[in-house]
Amino acid sequence: MKSLTINGLKRESVGKKHTKALRNAESVPCVLYGKNPPLHFSAKELDFRKLVYTSKAYTVKLNVNNNSFDAIIQDIQFHPVSGKILHIDFYELTENKEISISIPVEIKGSAPGVLISGGVLIINKRKLKVKALPKNLPDSIIVDISNLELGQKIYTVDLKHDDYSFLHSENTVICQVKTSRASLMPEIEEAETDSAETDESKEGAKDTPAEENKDTSKENENKESDQK
Repeated sequence: MKSLTINGLKRESVGKKHTKALRNAESVPCVLYGKNPPLHFSAKELDFRKLVYTSKAYTVKLNVNNNSFDAIIQDIQFHPVSGKILHIDFYELTENKEISISIPVEIKGSAPGVLISGGVLIINKRKLKVKALPKNLPDSIIVDISNLELGQKIYTVDLKHDDYSFLHSENTVICQVKTSRASLMPEIEEAETDSAETDESKEGAKDTPAEENKDTSKENENKESDQK
């Protein structure tokens, strides 16, 4: 997995006043948890943009007061109105200890169910949570849809890998090809036409006795006139 470097400064104070001053200076209060006691530090908010505002997954190389740590983001808090980053928790990576992290899904190929059968590709999962050693973490989960026909689905059980395991049930749907509404329109129109023809037949059947009754009434009137 790709890594980004964040340079930070150790925080000597963690009180509210100091935290507010950091945010006013466009810095983000952070904490690193893991092997050692929690490390409180701060870093420029601008440095987090590529790490936070992206669909990709990264590990982080934290450089704090000349000490280096490998980590991942464990939690992040945003301001409910402005969307600014308020706080970030990091978790320190250990070489021989597995971690859990969400990895983006990457679709490869073209589905015959879309190209040939006119279906629509539905992506149910944009990210998947996996568990693995840091060295085995993938940049993305590759999902090949080259053989995906109309009505078929790809499940997590279809994506098993030796380097990592999924923290989802095996029947979790990653993507599928469904029948498009446009392809159903001819069938709907045909059904409506059949229905209209049936209604016309019924109306015709109702009109016939009425016409016969009119003709019979005229004949009776003529007979009565002749008798007179």
